[in-house]
Amino acid sequence: MPNKILIVDDEPFNLDLLEQELAEQGYSLERAGDGEEALKKVESFLPDVILLDYMMPKMNGIEVVKRLRQDEKHKSIPVILVTAKGSREDKVRGLDAGADDYVVKPFDSFELLARVRSMLRIKQLRDSLAELNRSLAEKVSQQVAEIERMGRLKRYLSPQVAETVLKKEDDSLFKSHRTEITVVFLDLRGFTAFADSAEPEEIMELLRSYHAEMGRLVFKFEGTLERFAGDGIMVFFNDPIPCEDHTERAVRMAVEMRSKAEELRAGWLKKGYDLDLGVGLASSYATLGNIGFEGRMDYGAVGNVTNLASRLCDEAKGGQILTNQKTLSKVEHLAEAEPLAEVQLKGFARPVAAFNIVGLKASR
Repeated sequence: MPNKILIVDDEPFNLDLLEQELAEQGYSLERAGDGEEALKKVESFLPDVILLDYMMPKMNGIEVVKRLRQDEKHKSIPVILVTAKGSREDKVRGLDAGADDYVVKPFDSFELLARVRSMLRIKQLRDSLAELNRSLAEKVSQQVAEIERMGRLKRYLSPQVAETVLKKEDDSLFKSHRTEITVVFLDLRGFTAFADSAEPEEIMELLRSYHAEMGRLVFKFEGTLERFAGDGIMVFFNDPIPCEDHTERAVRMAVEMRSKAEELRAGWLKKGYDLDLGVGLASSYATLGNIGFEGRMDYGAVGNVTNLASRLCDEAKGGQILTNQKTLSKVEHLAEAEPLAEVQLKGFARPVAAFNIVGLKASR
């Protein structure tokens, strides 16, 4: 497609002369007899370069240039002012208004054509730059969308896990599936009584610090945070990102959480808050995937293992980490545990042999 040039002059003779010089170069040409017509032709013709007379009725060349530079769609079109007014002051006025070049009448044909070719190169560079900017804007938009997606993932995944998920090309990780996981439930003993007597601001301040410390440890051990519910927190391991040592990670996290809760408890007691952490921990198979509806989705686990961990948490006294025999057998090399009496858990037909994890064995 030939380059398009709009020539603007109030003298038909000048238009004919310019058209004669340019037509031989194979350019596509359009004429305008004054400034107002020129602006209309710019909209329809979309020129690559404008040759613009300085002195015209209705609207002179300076005003046309100013109007073009204020228009976001057309401000990058190169403009060559063509005029008999060749003083330094006139040139400065034209260039300050936004013109790109200046040709004095009577013009030299070779000089005129050279300046037109120069402006066409500038137009090509500007178009290339505009395309690069559009491409960059699209990439930035994609990155912003990815960051927003990362933010949503971090509601229930650790940063490391979220980044791994984002590298996947599809959402297959979130489809319903069955796998073995280790579930950790924790909540605060004495929280109900505290909430009944404390001011709402006190409750929120305590929960913020409690959630921040527990959340930091969830991220440290790369667990999947399913939910915060008041003082209750549920975390599971080995999904959506598999890890062979998921039960060991869960135990190590629970032990560190208990130690951190002991530190927090010292401060709580000074304020008159008698609170302590209870933990339930169990490992078995569950069904996992997206839970919710189109406008609001969470990633969750469903199965007896989640109920078992929750009920063990309900039974745990302050400072206890309760688990069952099957789960303990997976970490006997790691955890020191004391047997407790069998407990009858709500929703379970038979009593469950419970064990309290008192600490981690010393490394050999």
